[in-house]
Amino acid sequence: MAHVINFPSAPQRQTAGGLFAIIAKGFADYRLYLRTIAELKALSPRELRDLGLSAYTIRDIAYDAVYGR
Repeated sequence: MAHVINFPSAPQRQTAGGLFAIIAKGFADYRLYLRTIAELKALSPRELRDLGLSAYTIRDIAYDAVYGR
């Protein structure tokens, strides 16, 4: 029994450009994640409490804000 899988062909430039866009978005998202962590860590414990946050959950909150869940 033979199986055939057809993949749509795309010019090489589009494929490389798409890969570059994915990598660039990953770097941009990671920079935003780090910046979000830095901004949350800059808040005082009282400011965090006012927002309903804990210092222990800063990384989780930053991850959710950037990447979603």
